[in-house]
Amino acid sequence: MSHEAIGMLTTIAIATIGCLYFIRIDWKRYGLLYLISALAANLLCYTFTYLGFYSFPNNILHKGFLTPFGLVSTVFPLLTMFGVRFSPDSWSWKIPFYWALVHLGVLGEVILKQTIIFKFEPEWDLWDSYTLWWIYYLLFELLGGKIVPSKHRKPISSDAFRYGKWGWIVLHVIVISTIFLAGVYVGVTIFK
Repeated sequence: MSHEAIGMLTTIAIATIGCLYFIRIDWKRYGLLYLISALAANLLCYTFTYLGFYSFPNNILHKGFLTPFGLVSTVFPLLTMFGVRFSPDSWSWKIPFYWALVHLGVLGEVILKQTIIFKFEPEWDLWDSYTLWWIYYLLFELLGGKIVPSKHRKPISSDAFRYGKWGWIVLHVIVISTIFLAGVYVGVTIFK
């Protein structure tokens, strides 16, 4: 078994455990959120692949399928449920929270792009992905607020994002390191 296949299986297994963690909190509401998120993610991924924006030339675990539905059906819903469960109450702190979440998602996409599994076509680039990640998660934040009642959410305290607190530190480590890595990626891509 290749390193890519082991990496995909490991990611799917960890994301599945994470999804089950959230679903067990309230299986009806988080389960519904999971289903809608998985369906939307797979539909978007299939559409963009079908239109030729990107491709999965070596779809190792999902031979015969256009997209890696196992990966898409676990990772996107996990991040969706994580966002709905823990996003701060105030929009002034939701935006930085999702900023970090989007950066982690795009980082994962860049890592996947470096394997034989995933390939951007000329019509698609990281800016397209970045924009779509924002739209996807902010729409699910709004939808999740309608599906999951506040008693089943645990918003991170706004105080945690104040200077020097743990949320501030985590946010800055994620955002600054991913922006630095994006700069390295652009430099390597340009000078290739």
